[in-house]
Amino acid sequence: MSFLNKKIFSLDPEIFGVDLSDLSVKVMQLEREGKTEKIKSYAAADIAAGDIEDGKIINKDKVASNIREAVAKAGPGKIRSNKVICSLPESKAFLRIISIPQMEESEAGEAIKWEMEANIPLPIDQVYFDWQFLGTDNKHKQNVLTVAVAKDVVDDFIDVLGRAGLETYGLEVESIASARSLIREKSSKKGVGLIVDLGAQRTSFIMIVDNSPYFTSSIPFSSESINDAIIKGLNLSQAEAEKIKITHGIESSGDNPVFNAIKSLLENLVQEIERTLDFYGEMDKDNSQVEWVLLCGGGSNMKGLVPYLAKRLNREVELGDPWINLDMGNELPIINRQDSVRYSTVIGLAIRALNYED
Repeated sequence: MSFLNKKIFSLDPEIFGVDLSDLSVKVMQLEREGKTEKIKSYAAADIAAGDIEDGKIINKDKVASNIREAVAKAGPGKIRSNKVICSLPESKAFLRIISIPQMEESEAGEAIKWEMEANIPLPIDQVYFDWQFLGTDNKHKQNVLTVAVAKDVVDDFIDVLGRAGLETYGLEVESIASARSLIREKSSKKGVGLIVDLGAQRTSFIMIVDNSPYFTSSIPFSSESINDAIIKGLNLSQAEAEKIKITHGIESSGDNPVFNAIKSLLENLVQEIERTLDFYGEMDKDNSQVEWVLLCGGGSNMKGLVPYLAKRLNREVELGDPWINLDMGNELPIINRQDSVRYSTVIGLAIRALNYED
């Protein structure tokens, strides 16, 4: 589902994904060779703190320069297209599943608009919104995935992409892009799960029902806050804290100094996950059980985090695999498993770009 879909009159347009977040920009272009896919090009570039704050672009020229930097250094192949599908920040989006009476898609627009007005905190004329039909609730009700983002946020993203010399062919909320890369598309397994995206400045929760995002929320817990606690608790540099988090982490947590330094943060994370699961339980009329939790984002690389959360939550917890919907044949991705979870959103955008239909 994309906020903006331009008509393209080329039979095979080249489009790439751009994941623009508070502290980094990631780009990726996929290509198809016969029945298999591979990464044609990818890169990441840092964004200075304060240039984007909680999804709001503050310094457009600097951010545009960072985007151009990422595109220029992308490899192994060069990105020669200026057509992009870009992420929109989760913290600025309102994503919900609503139910309307059964009707044709061509007739549903007005009913969805009225239902959305009751479910978002902004006037409908101040947002761009999009929607798509999901499975039916019953023979009388139709489920619809809806997304709304404030117009000023969307306009700022299109503006900064334009300053970077790029043409916007699609805009997509982070959670939808991440779900596309992490949730197996052809799976017949229907169920309820939670994606926990541990980012540099915030953590997003994406509730998944029958392979589709159901609702999202975010909290200030971040990989940066973990690093800060390790730096203070163990008197380390930023680089040393990042290294020890990944190589040693919180294994053997009983006498582990890293675990002791961040224990309170981890407990807060567990409580927030449990609150999210409880909130879903209150919304769900069928009393469906949450079956799994997937971790992604740079913060999920901390050694020992998966078994720790599995034990504390008493649920199946796994590290997400953002390649599960790509057929790479016998080739391994050129991005290793440790780094792949940082690229989940841009991989989802690149898949969308690869399969673009006008």
